[in-house]
Amino acid sequence: MVEERMGDCWSHTKDQFDNLEKHTQWGIEFVEKYNKFVKERSEIEINYAKQIRNLSKKYQPKKNSREEEESKYTFCRAFFTTLNELNDYAGQHEVIAENLTSQIFIELTRYLQELKAERKTHFHDGRKAQQYIESSWKQLESCKRRFERDCKEADRAQQYFEKMDADINVTKADVEKRGLNKARQQAQMRHQMASDSKGDYSSYLQKFNQEQNDHYHTIIPNIFQKLQDMEEKRIERVGACMKTFAEVDRQVLPIVGKCLDGMTTAAESIEPKTDSQQVVESFKSGFEPPSDVEFEDYGQAMKRTVSENSLSNSKESKEKPAGKSKPKLWPFIKNKNKGSGPEDFSHLPPEQRRKKLQGKIDDLNKDIHKEMDQRDALTKMKDVYIKNPQMGDPASVDPRLTEIGLNIEKLQAEVQKFEGWLAEVEERMPSKSDSHRRSGLYETQSSVAVSNNCAQDRERPLSSPDGSYTDEQNTETQVKANINPNPNPNPIPTTMPDDEEFDDDDEPLATIGTCKALYPFEGHNEGTIAVAEGELLYVIEEDKGDGWTRVRRNQDEEGYVPTSYIEVNLEPNAKGAMTYI
Repeated sequence: MVEERMGDCWSHTKDQFDNLEKHTQWGIEFVEKYNKFVKERSEIEINYAKQIRNLSKKYQPKKNSREEEESKYTFCRAFFTTLNELNDYAGQHEVIAENLTSQIFIELTRYLQELKAERKTHFHDGRKAQQYIESSWKQLESCKRRFERDCKEADRAQQYFEKMDADINVTKADVEKRGLNKARQQAQMRHQMASDSKGDYSSYLQKFNQEQNDHYHTIIPNIFQKLQDMEEKRIERVGACMKTFAEVDRQVLPIVGKCLDGMTTAAESIEPKTDSQQVVESFKSGFEPPSDVEFEDYGQAMKRTVSENSLSNSKESKEKPAGKSKPKLWPFIKNKNKGSGPEDFSHLPPEQRRKKLQGKIDDLNKDIHKEMDQRDALTKMKDVYIKNPQMGDPASVDPRLTEIGLNIEKLQAEVQKFEGWLAEVEERMPSKSDSHRRSGLYETQSSVAVSNNCAQDRERPLSSPDGSYTDEQNTETQVKANINPNPNPNPIPTTMPDDEEFDDDDEPLATIGTCKALYPFEGHNEGTIAVAEGELLYVIEEDKGDGWTRVRRNQDEEGYVPTSYIEVNLEPNAKGAMTYI
């Protein structure tokens, strides 16, 4: 009965461990499934954001004249704003994917490894405890069987001795002969072994009962409690992840709302009347409405008289039909000349022609402005070379100055030609345009003589201070002029520093500020220093009006760079402290 009861207990405990093992394994599989769900949701967000960005990029305005023309209309600008907001909206979905990955997927992956290790430890401890108690029970059973065996052996020895001792027919000699004493000793020895086995059995039984009590009341409950705690933590962790799953979306809602508000604001900024007026201004022709069509009487030839004028009138009526020529219905005539028209745009309606001519004049004036900037820079450079021959040959600048002078003359002639056509158009239009439509750049600059030294009194930044004027450098100068056409609006005197200022002093000059290079400068000539675009340097001597600033890279490298090539920040206590470009 005892054995059956113990077997039932062990079987029940084993079943409990099996059930818990299955349940905890299912719990781990659930966490893995949820983690996979979060990963797939993150991938969906990434793909969705990518598709939204591609869609926004696909419909972004291209860099061509048609898109620039469309940007005049409020509904087009609203659509472009919507595309930008949609791009930001896609960015928020990328944030969702990133937060889901970092706050849930990665954390759960790490937690799963810890959970598996903890579960394995608990079940290992449970199996170890179960094996130990079963081993103790087997030892107890072994002691019990040995005690039982010794007791039986002692009983048989006692019975054998008592049987020999009770025989009345046995003489003393027979007693010695039959080994009565030996039987007595054997019985006593068996009794002693049975007594010892009883003591061992009793002692181990007490020990087993204590171990069994600890096993079922302490060890196994503790293991079950640890498994329960582990399971509760797992469930709590899953709940926290589900809450984070929702919070990740909630965190981006304010920014998503701003994106949607931006789209709404852009849509509300559409002005139909303004857009329609843009169309009117773009395609307004400037023609006067046609006059009334007069009646043409073809019956006059039948009303002849015999008067002297009848024959002449008849001839005149044949030569010149009655009525005026048929007027042109210009609003409905299609422009068949879709290609490049005449240079004076005479194929266009008056208003369109005026706009084209004005745009052409503006472009020519910009080109003249660029050429003059280059000429002034070269003139300044030539003056520097004249005063400091070691920096370059002044004669090397003359061919380029001559070329620029010819270019300016040609451009000014073109401006004059197009302004003549513009004046003709404005005179013929019903209402003359305001005077501000005309560009005054040509009138203000046409009086300037085109010569090599005519721009010495103009204050412009140096465009090529290293003295080389190849075609590539001229193109680079024009690009820089477009990016920063007037980097230094303050007047710069044409005087250069004395030659002695280029010599090194015994003591290094103190730092009076810092500067940042806006353009690269090679600095091939003596006294100059090469700088890279964006490089930070120390200012040790400010521009004294000659267009050059003395800078220092370190204790051993210093020299002059063009002032127009750097952005200077002088210290507050420096003389004439200011910030200029």
